[in-house]
Amino acid sequence: MVREEVAVSTRILQWRCVESRMDSKRLYYGRFVLSPLMKGQADTIGITIRKTLLGEIEGTCITRAKSEKVPHEYSTIVGIEESVHEILMNLKEIVLRSNLYGTRDAYICVRGPKCVTAQDIISPPSVEIVDTAQHIARITEPINLCIELQIERHRGYHMKVPNNYQDGSYLIDAVFMPVRNANHSIHSYGSGNEKQEILFLEIWTNGSLTPKEALHEASRNLIDLFIPFLHAEEENIHLNLENNQNRFAVSFFTFHDRLANLRKKKGIAFQFIFIDQSELPPRTYNCLKRSNIHTLLDLLNNSQEDLMRIEHLRIEDVKQILDILQKHFAMDLPKNNEIHYSSFFFKKKKRKDQNGF
Repeated sequence: MVREEVAVSTRILQWRCVESRMDSKRLYYGRFVLSPLMKGQADTIGITIRKTLLGEIEGTCITRAKSEKVPHEYSTIVGIEESVHEILMNLKEIVLRSNLYGTRDAYICVRGPKCVTAQDIISPPSVEIVDTAQHIARITEPINLCIELQIERHRGYHMKVPNNYQDGSYLIDAVFMPVRNANHSIHSYGSGNEKQEILFLEIWTNGSLTPKEALHEASRNLIDLFIPFLHAEEENIHLNLENNQNRFAVSFFTFHDRLANLRKKKGIAFQFIFIDQSELPPRTYNCLKRSNIHTLLDLLNNSQEDLMRIEHLRIEDVKQILDILQKHFAMDLPKNNEIHYSSFFFKKKKRKDQNGF
């Protein structure tokens, strides 16, 4: 049983897990309660969290298989019960758990007679097979079966497109959705202006995530989407009325705007500049976020060596981060932790760049 409390006005908002079970290695169930909520809030939260659970959480799948001497997808192989198409469908059902980025290679290389299962997949250390008993094929004769696999991490559903590969490589429909289903229901109590609601959430997952992990991941994704609005400074929003119409243009924050304000304020408020405003590619941004680097202050408290030790962050990614800092702030990260960002900043701030900062 889990309970966390958040102070909301005069109420204490509580959530707890009221039921949790594992029906099989590939089917987890969890039921959660959030209360007390004011009238209308439960439906808003329920609809939003359900859409996020089903569409925004990343998963890992096998997306391509390659085997030599296979003329087409619907052919058969002597000594194997299943057709090539059936083997591909079985590979599609393999449930994987990982935090990898990009693509990885895996292999199956066995000799029959043998029942080939997910346990026979040779995968990278960062990939875990949830159910090693998942069936792939049955070899009835003493022959070799070798399949090269490609593993990816993404979100949503990716339908394969027809391909004309001549090397025996075939794409596989990928279901990157750890959450199989999610429902919400509402219980109302009280009367009049005192009416309140209880939100019930039901979550089913495929075993690569538990329902609680899925709920936390969905919540983090929603928070990340709203952070730019949460930290918006009112003076940086400019409303431009045109032709007496009810239209306005929002001037979004840029690093140059932030830098101008910081110079006026003598270098304070680094914690209010978030890395999602820094024009970083999604892959680099995600690597930094997973290492708890959310703001410019977090970034400046790391050395170049610290960045190099971040998992999945490449040398070219670190170079791009340094280029962005140099371009917008005329700053560099120290090469070791002995130099704190503040001393480096005040040393650099005497230097004016081409923009006059």
